Amino acid sequence: MSKVLSLHLLDGARNTCKAPEPARLRLLLSSGLALTNFFKDNCLKAIVKTVPGPGATMIDVADPAITRPDQILVKVVATSICGTDFHIYQWDAWSSNRVKPPRIMGHEFSGIVEAVGSEVTHFKVGDHVSGESHWVCGLCLQCRSGQAHVCENTRILGVDVDGCFGSHVVVPQASAWKNDPSLPFEIACIQDPLGNAIHTALSGEIIGRHVAILGCGPIGVFAVGVAKACGAASVVATDTRPFRLDLASKLGADCLINAMEQDVEQVISARTNGKGVDVVLEMSGAPVAIRQAMRIVRPGGRVSMLGIPSEKVELDMAEDMIFKGLEIHCIVGRRLYQTWDTMRALLSSGSLDVRPAITHTLSMDEYDYGMSLMRDGLCGKVVFKQN
Repeated sequence: MSKVLSLHLLDGARNTCKAPEPARLRLLLSSGLALTNFFKDNCLKAIVKTVPGPGATMIDVADPAITRPDQILVKVVATSICGTDFHIYQWDAWSSNRVKPPRIMGHEFSGIVEAVGSEVTHFKVGDHVSGESHWVCGLCLQCRSGQAHVCENTRILGVDVDGCFGSHVVVPQASAWKNDPSLPFEIACIQDPLGNAIHTALSGEIIGRHVAILGCGPIGVFAVGVAKACGAASVVATDTRPFRLDLASKLGADCLINAMEQDVEQVISARTNGKGVDVVLEMSGAPVAIRQAMRIVRPGGRVSMLGIPSEKVELDMAEDMIFKGLEIHCIVGRRLYQTWDTMRALLSSGSLDVRPAITHTLSMDEYDYGMSLMRDGLCGKVVFKQN
């Protein structure tokens, strides 16, 4: 009996596991239920921000269940680390003000539908799906006027609600995306960040344009591939890490600038005969890069900004922006669901191949190693595959 009592039963109300009460244990034994299978099926491992502070823990959690008729239950096959996950893992100022532990982390995933709620009409058991991490209300002014990506009631998977760094996840059908079964799960799980790159690159004209991409983290590297696939005349990529510049080269960048060793503005000026590029995609959030973005783009050009600065940024708005007549786009998330439809077309046509950006495929229990790769800038996209 002592061995049985050392096992755990799920407590769905608290999303944790707990020791069984004697009465419930006797009921299980009398029913003939195989306890080994019961615990295996109902207590699952997940990466959880258990308490405020740096790090995360892999612990037993309750098997997620459908609680609303519009939800689907997904068996997670692949998931990937986002910069947001790293911020939560590090427990920076943003995450400490936003995330309320305990919280299952993760919001980028792909998998197979295992169950559907009674009002689900668009999905069935066996469908291959990915998830849109921004859950929107559908009722606010933005949602009702084609701007759901800036819904005023947005909740984010793995931030405001429990995420996908586990074996299963439950999501509303409105936040799921059906994939062609031929799309590999490791590609399908990175569509959320790839959508950021597509939204940023295609927020204005790109065909035949000379483009500079500042910051070659995973989304910046994706943006290189998107710009080339969509007809950019040339793509310059900048970063401070040789590893990331090499990834940008693999995605098709025509010119690489190590911002630690070269003067970005001088190189761009020389390449464009002093005119500047047509389009800048600012993906880093670094204050120096944001200022460079305004100076290296030509008068009348476009600057699309996705990078999030960690401090206030001082700009010469008169000389570098207003008098140049710049078109400034501030990008958040993905257009719902125009960006996803464009992404499907780019991937299925073969014109966009993002496989070189996936540099590491790990098991879920190697999450600490994955986060260290993110910290040291020695990775592109890190994907977790379920064992």
